[in-house]
Amino acid sequence: MLPGHCLAVLMLAVLAQGAVPAQADTIKVTIDKLVFMPAEVNAKVGDTIEWVNQDILAHTATVRGDWDVMIPPKATATHVLDKAGAVDYYCRFHPNMTGRIVTAP
Repeated sequence: MLPGHCLAVLMLAVLAQGAVPAQADTIKVTIDKLVFMPAEVNAKVGDTIEWVNQDILAHTATVRGDWDVMIPPKATATHVLDKAGAVDYYCRFHPNMTGRIVTAP
């Protein structure tokens, strides 16, 4: 019979081997007729946002003071979310195009 603390350590080791890390998701945002759809998404740290640009114009997904993703016409672009919080983003070429990403830890 194992002493209590050794048994506890053994149990933790067994549980840790069976633990599965959370899998990151890819969240698609479509751009069509100068609109981000959906305009707001909920995500978690580690998720990837994938913008699918169906327009014939280039766009960006820009967060002031943080990231800036170029999205060519009829193409896709991605960004991996690396911190929790809510951010509002916009297109530098078409500032009326706006979106929001709420990222959980």
